[in-house]
Amino acid sequence: MSIYEPLEQLQDNRRVLQLRSPVDLKPSGTLICASQEDVSKAVATARSKQKEWAALSFDQRGDYMQKMLQVVLDKQQTIVDTVISETGKATGDAFNMEVFAACDSLSFYSKNAKKMLKTEKKKVHGVLGLAKKVKIVYKPRGVVAIIVPWNGPFILAINPAVQALMAGNTVVIKGSEVTPYSTKLVEELFQEAGLPEGVLQVLLGDGQTGADLVTAGVDKVSFTGSVATGRKVAESCGRQLIPCTLELGGNDAMIVCKDANIKRAAAGALIGSCMNSGHYCCGTERIYVEEEVYDEFLATVTALAKELKQGPQHGMAEDVGAVFWDKQMAIIEDHVADAIANGAKTVVGGKRNTQLEGLYFEPTVMIDVKHDMKIMQEETFGPILCIQKVKNYEEAILLANDSPYGLNGNVWSKDSNKAFDIASRIDTGSVCLNDMAITYGTAEAPFGGVKNSGVGQVNGETGMKGYCHAMPIVIDRFGKADNLAAGYPYSAEKIEGMKKFMNFLWRNPIGRFLLG
Repeated sequence: MSIYEPLEQLQDNRRVLQLRSPVDLKPSGTLICASQEDVSKAVATARSKQKEWAALSFDQRGDYMQKMLQVVLDKQQTIVDTVISETGKATGDAFNMEVFAACDSLSFYSKNAKKMLKTEKKKVHGVLGLAKKVKIVYKPRGVVAIIVPWNGPFILAINPAVQALMAGNTVVIKGSEVTPYSTKLVEELFQEAGLPEGVLQVLLGDGQTGADLVTAGVDKVSFTGSVATGRKVAESCGRQLIPCTLELGGNDAMIVCKDANIKRAAAGALIGSCMNSGHYCCGTERIYVEEEVYDEFLATVTALAKELKQGPQHGMAEDVGAVFWDKQMAIIEDHVADAIANGAKTVVGGKRNTQLEGLYFEPTVMIDVKHDMKIMQEETFGPILCIQKVKNYEEAILLANDSPYGLNGNVWSKDSNKAFDIASRIDTGSVCLNDMAITYGTAEAPFGGVKNSGVGQVNGETGMKGYCHAMPIVIDRFGKADNLAAGYPYSAEKIEGMKKFMNFLWRNPIGRFLLG
């Protein structure tokens, strides 16, 4: 039974979907998808409001973010209830990932955007610096489209939106058809915070709605989702010559060295793999453990995994929630079945939780996995720990890099210098030492992948500047001069003078010294 399924179309040609809860598979409402005309209207509205919004100071825009922060705190239970109703995630995951992270984002960027995007002075090198100076102005791009996935339907809408808004853009967001109303809350709560109408809008819809938004005349697209859809977004943006950032998931590696704190590493492996039901792009999916500590690590992980609580009957004590989408459940089951058929063993879990009504997959620990298995080469996106014994960390690095993905990773060792060296040799977007993947939640750090994990980076100063055009303005120091040294008319005398000047700059020791 599908989490959403098409119903009859309305007379105005809008698509209608029946939604179901992953907790019990019961109908949970309907979704009326925005039409192409609705999308065009939203972008036009955003365009009409952008100049006025950009004319506000950073402090004025930041005041709206601070008001939104207070609204999110006031409505945190509403946010959690809505997210859980659509995803079935554990309450702890909903508070940590959706609410706390949203508050942190609103607070951080409202306070720091002004410093990040201030006009920069750049020193001009060489002799040109005697006559010229450069200032770089960060101008908003205009209208930003944000396409949000189903695994973090509130935070993955609000975090990029805050950055784009603080940079002076207006925003049109399209949430997933799996979790539409969790994303719609972003618009509703911003309205409650007093944000001017049209500055941020959320469209309800499916994949076609997202495609319509990408081609509706926006100035940048921020997309989080699958590799296949990300390629389509990139191709569309390429044809339109507009920038995009693509965060496309991963199959992240964890390396456990023989000198690691095994208890801490085991705990990190478990939450790194099972948090948010395993549905987060930088979740730990491949675990490489040096042979000297493999048995101890496996025993510790196994014991911890058996203690995890699953299902709504546990209330706030639930550790691992439902699988959010039936299509993802099919992928998880296929990857596990393929691994078992090819020699892998399950130590814990390995199947659906038949004690629960909805889409629940047991927290699973697998061993004897090999690198030609789907579960080691593709993104499983489920609560699965795949543990592989290695001779040493050099072998672990080779295996970690044997992946079409590269989003995040983590290294565990008591020797911080060694861990740093190992981390720097992993072909991935970022690495955490002695912790699970927390890069996205570290606001100062740029976040983005390599290989199939995406294009560009979000968050931090790099992410903020990605919502801007860096416009250099070259200023003449002596603008009162009546003539240009390199201007017309050309002459043999000027060309000979240029030759002598070049020889002086790059062949004469005094010239090279002056250039620095």
